[in-house]
Amino acid sequence: MCEVTPSERSTDRLLREILADVLAIAPERVAAFDADTELFGALPELDSQAVAGLLTEIEDRCGIIIEDEDVDGEMLETFGALLTYIEAKQG
Repeated sequence: MCEVTPSERSTDRLLREILADVLAIAPERVAAFDADTELFGALPELDSQAVAGLLTEIEDRCGIIIEDEDVDGEMLETFGALLTYIEAKQG
């Protein structure tokens, strides 16, 4: 069984809150996301204009800097990929 640290749980919860707030998605819907839930290209709420707002909010709430060269389809492909990226930046 995979152990999840308290910081991983809090980052997961925070990312869910950010997605719900920025994209105006029902918290219940975001709560159902798993690591394989597709984001960019699959969520109509997450279009190219919403990406900038989402990344800015992630930087503000997670205390990280997202470099322009880091922003690509892979990073935003799934909930798990975005969460992994944030956790790596929090280091």
